[in-house]
Amino acid sequence: MPSKRFNKLIKEKNIDSPNLIEKLLPIIKKNCTTKFDEAIDLSFQINHKQKKNEINLRTVINMPGGTGKKIKVAVVCEEAKIKDAKDSGADIVGGDEFIEKIKGGFLDFEKLICTPSMMIKLSKLGKVLGPKGLMPNPKLGTVTENVKKAITDAKSGQVEIRNDKDGNIGVTIGKKSFLDENLIKNYNAIIETLEREKSNSSIKGDLVKNSFITSTMGISYKLKLSKSI
Repeated sequence: MPSKRFNKLIKEKNIDSPNLIEKLLPIIKKNCTTKFDEAIDLSFQINHKQKKNEINLRTVINMPGGTGKKIKVAVVCEEAKIKDAKDSGADIVGGDEFIEKIKGGFLDFEKLICTPSMMIKLSKLGKVLGPKGLMPNPKLGTVTENVKKAITDAKSGQVEIRNDKDGNIGVTIGKKSFLDENLIKNYNAIIETLEREKSNSSIKGDLVKNSFITSTMGISYKLKLSKSI
């Protein structure tokens, strides 16, 4: 059963028609009446079922307004790259011994980066890393010789988006405490990425069927996209 706080938000703030993010952000922030710094979340339903095939989007986005999160980054690499990885800010770095540690169930990190030559060994741990979404992927920039750049991207505000089996995508653009301009920068980066993914795919018609914005403990509003995708 909804709380009195939640019912009050619906009664006073509800908007039935879609609106631009610039108009909705002040309302969303006013809805953040809890004691913690609520996240501002977007959700998209994409047109993933096509006549010839099913579209699965999975990519990463560099968030220009930041994410407000500290990401624990691990790197699997050759001995020669270990010092560079540590100097670039990696939290955990190792080679064969680290792979064995992961095999034993050690998963105390949010992002895993691997060099191509070590990926041959790491790929055998698909059953351990896959379900947690931690398996490095060349498309996501986490299988690379340029370990320094991958670490910098992960630490500076990079997020992954992917649709589920029903075509839903959920992504956080920041916190209530973020300036509106930084939240909008992150939103624009997401829209630009979705547009690019559409242009590189076989999707016919609109990519996004429905879009919404909400806060962690707030209510959901229909979002009118600034661009047609």
